[in-house]
Order: sequence, then C-alpha cells, then structure tokens
Amino acid sequence: MQSDIPKQFLLLNEDPVLIRTIRAFHQYNPEMEIIVVLPQDQIKYWKTLCKKYRFNIPHEIAEGGKTRHHSVKNAMSGIEPGVIVAVHDGVRPLISLALIRTCFDTAAILGNAVPVIELSESIRELEGEKNTRADRSRFRLVQTPQVFHSDQLIEAFGLTYKPIFTDEATLVESAGHKIHLVKGQPDNIKITTALDLCIASTILENC
Repeated sequence: MQSDIPKQFLLLNEDPVLIRTIRAFHQYNPEMEIIVVLPQDQIKYWKTLCKKYRFNIPHEIAEGGKTRHHSVKNAMSGIEPGVIVAVHDGVRPLISLALIRTCFDTAAILGNAVPVIELSESIRELEGEKNTRADRSRFRLVQTPQVFHSDQLIEAFGLTYKPIFTDEATLVESAGHKIHLVKGQPDNIKITTALDLCIASTILENC
C-alpha cells in the first residue's frame, strides 16, 4: 500500500475504510453484534479514529492472532451456539446490503453461505517449471462475508490448525460440512493496494 498507516485505516472518500465497512453491516441490521479484530498495537489508534470521526456504532474489540485463522478464533471465543455469524474482511467497504442479506438468508436455511464471482480472464496452472492452460469455468474467486451457523464454526475451530485454513469456508469444509456458494458482487473488492483504493473511490463517486 506504500503507507505507514494500515490499509483498514486509510481514508476512502474522507472516511476510514474500516468505518465504512462497519456502517454497511450496521445499516443492514442495527441490532447486529459487531466484533472488530485488530492487532494489539493498532487498538489504541482505532479508538482514536473513532473519536476523531465521531464513530459511535457499538462494537467489541478482539485482539488478533498470528494468522487470519487465529484472529477469527479469538473473536469466536464469546460466540454462543445457535446464532448466525458473518466473517468479513475489514477492507471490503463496498459490500452491498443485498449481498449481506443473501448471505444471511442462505446461511439461515442451509447452514452457511460463501459469496463467489466468476473469473473474467484466462488462467494457467503452474507445476514446477511447467505451466498449462486451466479451465476458468471450473474456478471461482471467493469473497466475504462468509456466513455460518455458529455451531459449524465452533466445531471447526476445534480442529488442529493447518496452513490450508486460509478462510472459514476451508475450515468448515474440513470439519465435514458442505459449503454453499452464492453469487458475489464484482465491486466487493478487497483493498490491498493503492490501485484498489483508487478503484473503490471511483466506484463510490460514479456508481
């Protein structure tokens, strides 16, 4: 990102990215319990931002771990069985209310919901020094929010950690549950580079 400020705190059209993300879920359901997971050394700065931008949406703060898996596991420590939990990247601030609703409604019926989008470019598979064409119709890009019955997540987080657990869908699948895919949102981009920030700003201004 070429910035000393963590990407979730960078300004997107005058508001920090993370604040925009939280507002989307609060707008969907003002009664939703929100847990923000942050590295310990960023918590004080986040609280300062909340005061500066008069951000008063109620939320809890959980300390992050060494990986995404461990961070989400920390946030799950106080979650009870029998509820629905959404895990969302704080740097996906363009999430629509329609997609949030689709994920929650699907998870309520089927147990979980993971948004995905089709690939629009050709892809090649690498194997050692070789590379071969791959059929892009067989693949999807995974987004968030990934939404689950909490029972599934609680069970899955009881598994011994493996490096392949890069998202909750993989974890829950490893616990023996079928993952249900829903149509994602092309502009639900994850802001990881300076270019992503420019694209998100343009989308907000013109779409």
